[in-house]
Amino acid sequence: MREVLAQAAFQLFLERGFERTTVDDIVARAGVGRRSFFRYFPSKEDAVFPDHERCLAEMTEFLAAADDGDPVGAVSDAARIVLRMYADNPEFSVQRYRLTREVPGLRTYELSVVRRYEQTLAGHLRSRFGADGDGALRAEVIAASVVAAHNNGLRLWLRSGGEGDPEAAVDHALALVREVWGRPAASAAPAAPGASATVPAVPLAVSGGGDGDGEVVVMVARKGTPMWRVVQQIESAVGEN
Repeated sequence: MREVLAQAAFQLFLERGFERTTVDDIVARAGVGRRSFFRYFPSKEDAVFPDHERCLAEMTEFLAAADDGDPVGAVSDAARIVLRMYADNPEFSVQRYRLTREVPGLRTYELSVVRRYEQTLAGHLRSRFGADGDGALRAEVIAASVVAAHNNGLRLWLRSGGEGDPEAAVDHALALVREVWGRPAASAAPAAPGASATVPAVPLAVSGGGDGDGEVVVMVARKGTPMWRVVQQIESAVGEN
């Protein structure tokens, strides 16, 4: 019934537009009553994303059983669960992406869903790195980096109309995340004054959900970097004065 309602809703959204479709329209198309709709979906927005609750549950279960030896690898693999969900139904995924770009309310809803994935990944990492100090910071930044890398590859595929292999771009992006973060926390210790370091001691991540090619910015800065320099680099990256 959940799938029937979601399919009816999405067909109407494409035919009439999201704003012009009511819950009554959806249940009429599905041949059920209003109570049946609200038993499965709290709102119209939820009907656009019927698969995320299941995917989030699968991700949580996967992380609970993950090997403690490679936490960055575990959260990267967990992100691929979301990718497979999209790739299993390319036509629907592309249509939903286009609809979401057109309806600001859906975009906002989607960002809240993405945030829940990020929080799930960060929670797993905090359980490995510690919930205080740099452990908590490291968990938040790595989770943001994984989500940004995953979404970058996924959206490239969605913007192409679902052509090609979505895993290739996502795997490439996640490999970069693992290259930077897939090492013991001790190796990210602050460098001696004047010494060079390929990995900064304390990272700063900035992630956002705007449309277009510059959707996400992830920046790293060495511990002790002046705040004016950090702000300058962020402004330069996002193209603001």
